Amino acid sequence: MIKGVKELVAEANAVVETIDVEQGLALHGDDSVMIVDIRDIRELQREGRIPGSVHAPRGMLEFWVDPASPYHKEIFASGKRMVLHCASGWRSALAARALQEMGVENVCHMDGGFKGWKEAGGPVEEKSK
Repeated sequence: MIKGVKELVAEANAVVETIDVEQGLALHGDDSVMIVDIRDIRELQREGRIPGSVHAPRGMLEFWVDPASPYHKEIFASGKRMVLHCASGWRSALAARALQEMGVENVCHMDGGFKGWKEAGGPVEEKSK
């Protein structure tokens, strides 16, 4: 293997805006911000989610964001700042870099992810049944 996950995440963190959980908490509820949960649906069902967040599974994110994609979701054309998060901050760093490489300028990721959010006492919407 030429490059491992740790190197890929470090490279992503070097070029994308990273916010911490406290900054994420401060942005929660801001109408100009969209919190995007890129975790797998099973993670949301098991652990809950940030209230008001938009779920975009990591495997579909680029397709949903790209207006030329047949899978495009209009919510991603809102112009809102996108704060991506996953469970801890690794997948969201990679996802933010991918969106940045696509030309999305208003994207950042939250280091610490959902785990850090819960530990900081952030609000959590109950698990799906």
